[in-house]
Amino acid sequence: MTTHPSIEQHPDVAEMRSRFERATTTPRAQAVETLALLTGVYLAASPWIVGFNGFTTLAVCNLITGVAYALCMGGFGSAYERTHSMAWAATAIGAWTIVAPWVVSGNVDTTRSIVSNVIVGCLALLLGLAMAAMHGAGSGRARSRGRRNADVGPRG
Repeated sequence: MTTHPSIEQHPDVAEMRSRFERATTTPRAQAVETLALLTGVYLAASPWIVGFNGFTTLAVCNLITGVAYALCMGGFGSAYERTHSMAWAATAIGAWTIVAPWVVSGNVDTTRSIVSNVIVGCLALLLGLAMAAMHGAGSGRARSRGRRNADVGPRG
């Protein structure tokens, strides 16, 4: 019987982690993460900032989705390779935020709530897509580089 080393020790995994580490330390990635955290905090507090906290259903919805968005997008700096799929969840939260004034129960579709939710929802959606694109571009380069190396053949 043979023992196989852990997948954690595989050279490709180490290279992938190194690449993701480099991607998250770029000024662009840090700017996206910072803007996303601020977007999530604003979304959570928007009913009280804009003044539609009397609409309990929308206020609670924005509070929960704002916290969820900030948590989804806030994990990228420390564990990007394990949380990149959260960018797609954050994108869905952004889309939900846009339609929420018309979907949640009660008559909450006032000008203030609509304008606030549509603007912050579009921003959340775009930031989620930006973070997902950063990851997608990195993994695409790795796949093409892997194919190119496979075509060359073994070295030595």
